[in-house]
Amino acid sequence: MRAMLPLLLMLGPASVLAQSLAVSSPDGKLTFTLSDDDTPHYQVSREGRALLGDSALGLSMLEIGDMGPGYRIVKVARHHSDSQWEQPWGERHYVQDNHNELAATFANDAGQRFVLRVRVFDDGLGFRYEVPAQPHLSTVNITDERTEFRIAGSDKVTAWSIPARQWDRYEYPYRTSALEAVQSAQTPLTMKLPGGVHLSIHEAALVNYAAMTLNQRRPGVLKADLTPWGDGIKVKTAAPFMSPWRTIEVGSATDLVNSSLILNLNEPNKLGDVSWVKPGKYIGIWWAMHLGRMTWGSGPHHGATTVNAERYMDFAARYGFDGVLVEGWNQGWDGDWVKNGDKFSFTQPYPDFDIKAITAYGAGKGVKLIGHHETGGHVSNYEAQLDDAMALYQRLGVSQVKTGYVADGGEIDRRDAKGIRRHEWHDGQFMVNHYQKVVTEAAKYHIAINSHEPIKDTGLRRTYPNWISREGARGQEYNAWGTPPNSPEHTVMLPFTRLLAGPMDFTPGIFDLAPTDLKDGNRVQTTLAKQLALYVTIYSPIQMAADLPENYQKHLDAFQFIRDVPTDWEESKALAGAVGDYLVMARKARGGKDWYLGAITDEQARVLPVKLDFLDSGTRYEAQIYRDGAKADWQSNPYDYVIEKKTVSRSDTLALKLATSGGAAIRFKALEQ
Repeated sequence: MRAMLPLLLMLGPASVLAQSLAVSSPDGKLTFTLSDDDTPHYQVSREGRALLGDSALGLSMLEIGDMGPGYRIVKVARHHSDSQWEQPWGERHYVQDNHNELAATFANDAGQRFVLRVRVFDDGLGFRYEVPAQPHLSTVNITDERTEFRIAGSDKVTAWSIPARQWDRYEYPYRTSALEAVQSAQTPLTMKLPGGVHLSIHEAALVNYAAMTLNQRRPGVLKADLTPWGDGIKVKTAAPFMSPWRTIEVGSATDLVNSSLILNLNEPNKLGDVSWVKPGKYIGIWWAMHLGRMTWGSGPHHGATTVNAERYMDFAARYGFDGVLVEGWNQGWDGDWVKNGDKFSFTQPYPDFDIKAITAYGAGKGVKLIGHHETGGHVSNYEAQLDDAMALYQRLGVSQVKTGYVADGGEIDRRDAKGIRRHEWHDGQFMVNHYQKVVTEAAKYHIAINSHEPIKDTGLRRTYPNWISREGARGQEYNAWGTPPNSPEHTVMLPFTRLLAGPMDFTPGIFDLAPTDLKDGNRVQTTLAKQLALYVTIYSPIQMAADLPENYQKHLDAFQFIRDVPTDWEESKALAGAVGDYLVMARKARGGKDWYLGAITDEQARVLPVKLDFLDSGTRYEAQIYRDGAKADWQSNPYDYVIEKKTVSRSDTLALKLATSGGAAIRFKALEQ
């Protein structure tokens, strides 16, 4: 490990001549160039080729106007850091943080100043604004962020995007288009430039700030578009403050998947000992409700009953699952619970759900109840009960809670200090702070949080490791009632887009792929083998076996892979892939010798040659292969699968034949030497 090496350069008053500064990645290939002529701006190049042209920088504030035009560089500091840190859980055990840093202080003739801090890694970069305490800035109201991303050769760039600030939040199918056809976009926004270089624009360490979306102004010029408060102000804060990191990952499609840049730009664990945060697998009374066979509300088809919960716990105990998620257990679900979310109680169960008896029953079988808090977007009601709700769960031995915020975008319900109803966005500053409050309060009770309808992931799981997963994209439930359901390419799109931000609770593992009929429009558009492969290709430290227990009992041979596959990993490697087309992913079990592989494809059938050189040297493995059968097809024959075994080593190559929207899942079980 090399120590941090500082270099400080004072450049005199703000009236010095315009200048340009550069900082490159440790391997020297990626360069960020910062200039202060006319207005602060930057460029990014890779091996001499422009990736981003002159892109503006700066902030606009109600109090002092623009921090941008007229500001010049007056001080420069440089650092290099090369270190390694350990994840308590994650897609890899140890993370390497190797970067070069440039911190440039900008000032104007009035003495107002800000710092732009830049860190450049081999696989991308991040920069943020740091505004120190100074006169006239005791209170700060940010009205705009001037940051631009001016994409080189934009007329030949392909983008994969979902729109920003629409009613369904992040839950849209990803669209493949020319970059210049993108009007607004949530991040991560992934692009492919001419020549094959991929970029992904996102942000890291989103704390006490508004989420950044992207708005395309002139063709190829993506501008930061911060999500506003209900009154139009973007960020309400006070100096000193820091923005989140604006991040750009750079490389091949698989380089993006393998990057740890977002995590490296977050602060280390603030919670101390988090051994109580347990990765694992769970089942739940959930899919039956999405199929319309049970209800969240009370009545003759109520899903959250003592009888149902104990039946699911029996299944979990028999097949080795850690927990059972039960939604609809608490009073408030009857009627239009989205509009009447202020009626939710987070401590009072329905009469047919004996929560004390259920948690005791599960404890006797080694299975935990997974808690559930749906707010209907009525956040003030939730916050008023938050401590009591977490204390109840702690007393009952519940150590993981799924939260929910089902409400249209822009319709979060909060009450201000005077009790007046206000409406906010899910990704505005108010909600950014709310989600973090729930996580930090839950940590006091040793409870992990799985956020649904969340703020997007920006790597804060490093700082708060009890933020164990979240949703934030179209999940499996759209295959029960979506119009349309998720397409064959959807799960091949997610690893290169949404999952670049962090883990997703997608809820894979549906075995009854067409509950009514294969020709029904609302059905799972994959083969059964692809459902198995998703446990490897879609990362989450908690994974749900989402289907009904009786559907697994019809295919216990295939169910064995779900039972075997871990959720916590020593190492993860994307071996091959193309955005929205296919992905081959390999992961090694944390603290073990076995490797697992998942391969998935879109609507195109493929044969993928996979070199096994990722396996450990000197070890032979039994490859337990779950793959599409010869006649498999997601539309007409999704249940055709083959399970076979082969002895292999790292010198071998497998040819994986994937059906339309098909997949292959493999456990490489280390053999005794």
